[in-house]
Amino acid sequence: MTEGKPVVFIIDDDASVREGLVDLFQSIGMAALSFGSTREFLDSSRPDSPGCIVLDVRLPGQSGLEFQRQLAQADILLPIIFISGHGDIPMSVQAIKSGAIEFLTKPLHEQQLLDAVQAGLERDRSRRLEARTVAELRSRYESLTPREREVFALVITGRPNKQIAASLELSEMTVKVHRSQLTRKMRAKSVIELARMADKLAIPPGGA
Repeated sequence: MTEGKPVVFIIDDDASVREGLVDLFQSIGMAALSFGSTREFLDSSRPDSPGCIVLDVRLPGQSGLEFQRQLAQADILLPIIFISGHGDIPMSVQAIKSGAIEFLTKPLHEQQLLDAVQAGLERDRSRRLEARTVAELRSRYESLTPREREVFALVITGRPNKQIAASLELSEMTVKVHRSQLTRKMRAKSVIELARMADKLAIPPGGA
């Protein structure tokens, strides 16, 4: 599946700032969408592509920091670059601790902003790739039978087939068959690879 073109979302109540940033990003071939408020952003139809948000920390009504928390609660995980003409150290520390990429003060240095945006887009690409990987693994895991899942949980502990058979009150040959089937369905080449898959899926060794 190919990804859409990366998008920078600009949220600032100053129209001149929005226009200037859109021009800057478009001048180097980036797609940019601007919004005068956080509500405009939330009400918009956003493309399914890597992105990041350039967010003014001081907005009418809800602040940028409050909006950052709202996005996290809504599971909107776009990386944020804060911009402000009135930033202070405690505010910037809070923003970074809450996961922001950068906290930049106006007037903005273009290269510093572009570097932060590139870092944000790269973080979002990685997040999206990881989410697709986990979704694919989840699909494979759901194709396993209940018994194969039981064997899976014991295989990743490193136990030999004989011990797994005793735990599940099965014959060793039956365990071998289940083990072969689940390994094929999960498309794993080793027990180590199965263990890594289980870790991504949050499947505890030995079963819950």
